[in-house]
Amino acid sequence: MSEAILQHAAVAKVCAELRFHGVTGEVTALSDSARTALEAAAGLGIEVGQIASSIVFGIPDDQEPKALLVITSGRHRVDTTLVAKNLGIEKLIRADADFVRKWSGFAIGGVSPLGWTSKPEITLIDEALNDYEVVWAAAGHPHAVYPTSFSELIKCTNAKPMVVGD
Repeated sequence: MSEAILQHAAVAKVCAELRFHGVTGEVTALSDSARTALEAAAGLGIEVGQIASSIVFGIPDDQEPKALLVITSGRHRVDTTLVAKNLGIEKLIRADADFVRKWSGFAIGGVSPLGWTSKPEITLIDEALNDYEVVWAAAGHPHAVYPTSFSELIKCTNAKPMVVGD
């Protein structure tokens, strides 16, 4: 099963993007799902805070909502009121599965911070991820993850560091 996961088209796309950015961490296929930060942390035997979850929101726009990617630590939820205030917008729009797939190209539960179909309008990274030397992010499939770091994620995604939760 792990070989099939690593050959999945979305995972291959993420692997190509990792190579493009010079990321040396290898994608790992987990036997159990990594759809949630708790599942991923349990499968890797690490703290839940080390999971870099890619959460997609919509940003209001005149024509249609644009994508906001928040790369957050698994140790807390995104405070949408705080993030909207810090971005100077009224509110964030909850993204449904179709919106997430349209922008990212990934299904919810496997959204990678890299390899998106359409670049997000804004990418934020949770400052809490800087508390860890190694963090793990989804690699395009609910069973695929890769090791990285706070600084590497900023370099690869051009994310803006921000406090996004408590």
